Amino acid sequence: MASMALTGNWSEVFNTQPLGINGPSGAQIEVKEEATENIKVDADYSNADLKVFIFAQDHEKAVYQSLIDRFTESTGAKVTFEVTTSDEYNQKMLANKAAGDMPDIFYVGPEAVASYVDDGFVQPLDNLVDTSVVNDLWGSVGNAYRYDGKVAGTGEGSLYCLPKDFSTFAFAYNKDIFDAAGVAYPDPANPYTWEEFVEVCKALTKDTDGDGEIDQWGTANAFQWAFDAFLYTNGGHFLNDDYTKVVIDGQQEFIDAFQFFADLTCKYKVTPTVEQDTALGGYQRWLDGQIGFYACGTWDVGAFMDKNTFPYNWGLCGWPTGKTGVSMTRNGSVGFAISSDTKYPEAAAALITLFSTDLEGQRVLSGETTGASLQIPNIMSYAKGDFKAKIADGTIPYGDNVDVIFNYIEGTDKYQGIFVETNYTYNADWWSTFLGGGYEYVLTGEKTAAEYCAEIQPAMQEALDAANELKAAAQQ
Repeated sequence: MASMALTGNWSEVFNTQPLGINGPSGAQIEVKEEATENIKVDADYSNADLKVFIFAQDHEKAVYQSLIDRFTESTGAKVTFEVTTSDEYNQKMLANKAAGDMPDIFYVGPEAVASYVDDGFVQPLDNLVDTSVVNDLWGSVGNAYRYDGKVAGTGEGSLYCLPKDFSTFAFAYNKDIFDAAGVAYPDPANPYTWEEFVEVCKALTKDTDGDGEIDQWGTANAFQWAFDAFLYTNGGHFLNDDYTKVVIDGQQEFIDAFQFFADLTCKYKVTPTVEQDTALGGYQRWLDGQIGFYACGTWDVGAFMDKNTFPYNWGLCGWPTGKTGVSMTRNGSVGFAISSDTKYPEAAAALITLFSTDLEGQRVLSGETTGASLQIPNIMSYAKGDFKAKIADGTIPYGDNVDVIFNYIEGTDKYQGIFVETNYTYNADWWSTFLGGGYEYVLTGEKTAAEYCAEIQPAMQEALDAANELKAAAQQ
């Protein structure tokens, strides 16, 4: 399998669900005036009337609104800021495209750059922003938004987005649950093996109120977001080396990872059942203090540090390791694109620069001035320097073991962030086919992983073939 490990990007915007996968947190952040007092854009855009459309959690929305307020005060521009959920974003964007009514600024994931350029929806930024700033961005995050008309993400061609963030999907644990169970905290220097993880989860799974029903579980993670961490650590993959064939049927690494993930529910019973998860999702159960381990995106930290939202002590650790012995997860990004139809490209470019590569803007978004971190800074020198120092001295509230985040982003011998395979295909319909084919029957134990893989692979291949045909037609 071609290497997918690197400082990469994963947000499946316009393909499946995008970033912000845990949904609205309900956390409220009050952005004080002094938090943005150094934000100023020296330009007159008083003739500009921009519409910005993104998905965001509640705490993210407040911070972006504060930046927009400073932008409008400085420049005289009018900005309409519309926010939706990650679940609804795709459908609303499809409606905008069909109606020919695109917002001036919107999100595009790295895997969607080629199709949005080919279809004429976004414009190049080369003459609108200072492209030299990408030299101080994380790894390949700048390259991910370049496209030469043939292949996106190689660093060749024009730049079509500035990154909203560079994120990773780490693992969090509730320290209070560990303390109550008398279980030692995870060692971030030595992530659990699968076998060790099961034993710890068993120790955390309890009937806490004595009514005969389990009401606390070791873990609870949505398959569509957590499975990657189990698949890639086991050496498995969905597609062949050139991303043209689905290869899950009979692939032992894939089947073993899928079966282990399912066994956490149907065999070891350390997660809520499918029925229980449908009634109340894992994210809300985590916020309610019912879950020992849960996924934590870098965008979640602000909410998890808000005691009104999550009144528990917590830390970061590595996802458990399969046969490779390396803890893996998905790294990702989503980018700010400018519509090819905007009447105000210069004003739009100035606003996305404030969101993405302006140092003062990054101080706000990373939590240095607000006390609520929404992301790891895009600017690498700032992230490794002042940002980490501000976490260490308590200026930026953060869960224990922030180096777990940096380990996934930069890569070590025990941690590795990856590109997920949807980034390499023209759309993610093949992945949606896998999700829509009844994988839940494996989680309930009604089917084995091997049986499901054999059943679903032909339909996945059909969807992948159709995507490749679309790609060929668009490039012609």
